[in-house]
Amino acid sequence: MPDLKFDVLGIGNAIVDVIARAEDDFLVRQKMAKGGMALIDEARAEAIYDAMGPAVEISGGSAANTIVGVAGFGARAAFVGKVKDDELGRAFAHDIRAAGVTFDTPPAADGPSTARCYVMVTPDGERTMNTFLGAAQNLHPADVDAGTVAASAIIYLEGYLWDPPHAKEAFRKAATIAHGAGRKVALTLSDAFCVGRYRAEFLDLIKTGTVDLVLANESELKSLYATADFDTAAKALRGDVKLAVVTRSEKGCVVVSKEGMVEVPAAPIVKLVDATGAGDLFAAGFLFGLARGRDHKTAARLGALAAAEVIQHIGARPEVPLKDLARQGGLPV
Repeated sequence: MPDLKFDVLGIGNAIVDVIARAEDDFLVRQKMAKGGMALIDEARAEAIYDAMGPAVEISGGSAANTIVGVAGFGARAAFVGKVKDDELGRAFAHDIRAAGVTFDTPPAADGPSTARCYVMVTPDGERTMNTFLGAAQNLHPADVDAGTVAASAIIYLEGYLWDPPHAKEAFRKAATIAHGAGRKVALTLSDAFCVGRYRAEFLDLIKTGTVDLVLANESELKSLYATADFDTAAKALRGDVKLAVVTRSEKGCVVVSKEGMVEVPAAPIVKLVDATGAGDLFAAGFLFGLARGRDHKTAARLGALAAAEVIQHIGARPEVPLKDLARQGGLPV
């Protein structure tokens, strides 16, 4: 087995989030499904940008947010994702490296512009996303370095990668290399609508052991098993996975394994400001805990702590060192 260089390597869409506050009637006028993620083309992206209010640009992308969180706990983290050599692409690369993440994917010289996600945050803290995948769609298997994958304890893959065909191939390549090197492969289901598009394929990845760990929220889990009942879905999941963790917002989370189900409460917050990134940062804490050999309950508590931090401000990346927060909360880092 090669020497361990990284605790977690994330592979996902490199996206810049463009975040604005919006009222519910704005979503209705723009024909947006509240709480969902819609894929859009460049023309629609420009139309939304013209219609939305004042916005903040923050580097994002689901797996990228998670990996920034992993680094925030003090772990060795790396990310693979495609940007274009343009203004937003350079901003993304700068931001993720400044957070302590190794990011070596060469930018595209031509083709579509860097991906961006227009995030509408309604007064209840719910976020509605419209994503132009742009250059992120051009992530190819050649962008996945076998040596880096083999030297990473956990490979973390986002379900959104299932949309672009070449990215799907990169996903499978990484999983094969990781298992060949005795490493673990984790998958986040990303979005209930994403699960709806690829339910059969995601179930196949789980049942065949292509992924060792599944991270999902309650709506994604129900979509995966096509049921409105959480207990029914959780029971089915337990029969299919090696390990999974399902987040349930203020109810906390449930860790699912062959041994049973363990409930872990959510961390307390003062005020919900923006739910963007809650699942991403929960995954960061859980993956960090696993990479450092913590038990599942402790890993889930680290995840809950990170999620609580990110939902109390605008943006999907932590504003304070998660390592310090964990220490203050008496959790091991």
